[in-house]
Amino acid sequence: MERLTKILQIVSRLIIGATFIFSGFVKMIDPVGTSIKFQDYFEAMHLGFLVPNALVFAILLACVEFLLGVNVLLALSPRHTSWYVLIFMSFMTLLTLYLALGNPVSDCGCFGDAVKLTNWQTFGKNIVLMAFTLFYFYNRKNIPYLYHEHFHWLPSLITFVFGVAVVLHCYFHLPIIDFLPYKLGTNIQKGMEIPVGAAADVYETTFIYQKGGEKKEFTLQNYPANDTTWHFVEQKSVLKTKGYEPPIHDFSLLDKTTGEDITDVVLQDTSFTFLLISPKLEKAVDAHIDQINNIYDYSQDKGYKFYCMTSSVNSEIENWINATGAEYPFTLTDETALKTIIRANPGMVLLKNGTVVGKWNSGDIPDEKAMSEYIAKVNKGTVLKETDPNVSIIWKAFIGYGLILALLLAFEKTVMAMIDAVKRFFSFKNKEKKKKEIVHDPHENPADYKELDS
Repeated sequence: MERLTKILQIVSRLIIGATFIFSGFVKMIDPVGTSIKFQDYFEAMHLGFLVPNALVFAILLACVEFLLGVNVLLALSPRHTSWYVLIFMSFMTLLTLYLALGNPVSDCGCFGDAVKLTNWQTFGKNIVLMAFTLFYFYNRKNIPYLYHEHFHWLPSLITFVFGVAVVLHCYFHLPIIDFLPYKLGTNIQKGMEIPVGAAADVYETTFIYQKGGEKKEFTLQNYPANDTTWHFVEQKSVLKTKGYEPPIHDFSLLDKTTGEDITDVVLQDTSFTFLLISPKLEKAVDAHIDQINNIYDYSQDKGYKFYCMTSSVNSEIENWINATGAEYPFTLTDETALKTIIRANPGMVLLKNGTVVGKWNSGDIPDEKAMSEYIAKVNKGTVLKETDPNVSIIWKAFIGYGLILALLLAFEKTVMAMIDAVKRFFSFKNKEKKKKEIVHDPHENPADYKELDS
């Protein structure tokens, strides 16, 4: 029985830790996407006053989940961590039950865009995870320590700081792993295709008829087609079963000037097309406008097309033009679609023959020379998914983080001795300072020297 308990204890820690780490990780690398989900929650729950702080909540949730997962796996402060995990899972289980019953948002976003779950699937997942959490909590006093118990604060602190650094890096650049439908190498036209034989949406249609002040609801099978005493009032269609939805279903470009739909023109262009993406120009970061304008000039010199895709109204577009000197054409697109294309405002996407061959946050857009080199490589048939140096940097940071934790474990006693030495040094300094203050005190008490000497 004792052996079984130990096995279940290890299994519980592995499942809880891995789930929390994965959930936190996919949120850490896509803080903008997580903040969008928070906005959906706040609006659905009539908490609009919290919307401006959605990004802060996103960062905190991602880092806390990642920290709790690491703490569970490495047995860091298990007595405290078990309480935090229990409180967290209790809240999330109740929240997902509310979501499953009311369905205010279609996707809870617990695993970001990496894994999509329905609200009932999420609630079921939390029930299973809650069972492991209760077992972990019940046996919290019997979990063996990996690090010395007085040393747990340091790896936890390092983990939290690391999480915040990763989140901020991915916020100012782009997610190091792109789970969106428009990731590099994606052909947008193919992404919009519906396979032959794919399930279609199933609707239940009802008809409301009225006779002599009485209203009655009919179906297609029994509505009074030949009874003229019934007068048609309205028709209702309710979606009963969701059919196949292609990964890309809302990509379109409507020319602001002519009102023409130029989607096919852009996607069928065998040359290169630059798309400046800004869901809302009035909220866009304008720190790199000169580089954006330079790339527009570069596109004109090379004969490439360049469009700015936005959902902003005409007045905001005019404000942007006046403020930035923009000469490029504007197209109107749904705001949600733009947020799905790239996690930046503004960001830039490079297309060739309808395929995404480049994506950059505005601060990472290459200069003309670097862009020419990049396009030359694409022309050779290479879509370089590892060209962004920021991706390499963040993965090296993950490796470095793991090595630091391993070194802390290997040289735990040495590190603890160093920390104790620093503490003793500052304690000695404080005593010396206090001693000097007493020496210069005209009301000095000889008893104080005896206390300091001791």
